[in-house]
Amino acid sequence: MRADELEAVQLEHDLGDHAVAELRDALTTAGVEIEESPVRADEPADLDLSPVGTVTDSLQLFLTEIGRHTLLTAADEVALAKRVEAGDLVAKERMVNANLRLVVSIAKRYQGHQLPLLDLIQEGVIGLNRAVEKFDYRKGFKFSTYATWWIRQSCQRAVANQADTIRIPVHVQERRLKLRRTRQALEAKLGRAPTLEELAEATELKPNHAQEALDAVEASVSLNQAIGDGDGELGDLFGDRTAEDPIDAAGASIEQQRVREAVADLPERERLVLERRFGLAGHAEGASLEQIGKELGLTRERIRQLETTALRSLGERLSDLAGAA
Repeated sequence: MRADELEAVQLEHDLGDHAVAELRDALTTAGVEIEESPVRADEPADLDLSPVGTVTDSLQLFLTEIGRHTLLTAADEVALAKRVEAGDLVAKERMVNANLRLVVSIAKRYQGHQLPLLDLIQEGVIGLNRAVEKFDYRKGFKFSTYATWWIRQSCQRAVANQADTIRIPVHVQERRLKLRRTRQALEAKLGRAPTLEELAEATELKPNHAQEALDAVEASVSLNQAIGDGDGELGDLFGDRTAEDPIDAAGASIEQQRVREAVADLPERERLVLERRFGLAGHAEGASLEQIGKELGLTRERIRQLETTALRSLGERLSDLAGAA
């Protein structure tokens, strides 16, 4: 059985990664061989780490760093996997670091989709971490075979999601990655979410630069997303800032009626944030996060989080309403 056939099953039946991994393990146990990409973590000659296109300082530093980690033998993999299973975080880190070359090699194949290589690598590392956590050395197959599938899944998902994201400048992307790693480290250290000032100090960024990067990672809902029965787009509601309030003008439109219902069903704070940000329901248009925060007595960061949650919820509610129609 080929790996792409297994992926086709996943798409056809909308299976999650965990379910596919269980299916994969069951097939392997039953003696069904799954043909993988020829890349192997213990064949460094096949892993061309030379990046394609522009090399940023952050990327060059990463490529230099991973070259310092030695590769693992099959015996090393088994020994480390046993320790990982027992909860040894040092062993987990060792397995991840030893296979970063594999991540880079696979991530390079997905370049050309307006997604920076560093972002693809980061997504691949997420898949690699999942592979380390789920790897069962008792089944007898190579870790690189198992990890390749997880890394590819993460990269493919990142590429697919790129169609629904906003293009972010390279320097902001690098700050974003730095802030993301630092925020995780500070949360673990402090036991709470760090403040903007703490993040800025830890990353040696000016607070306004840190805020710019944080704002850039807000989740987005595509304005080309179909609503209702597919004959309208979400962007139709927000396209002309000088036009009549789209919610007030929606009476005769079934599609816009559904949007009004979806917005009205949102929790009060999320609804107010969307109405103020996009000028819905008679509110002034184009209010900034800071302005809304002052009105609601909340921080700018909290308003940003509410907007992100509201947009996600709105997209889900529109899909549910369309499916129920």
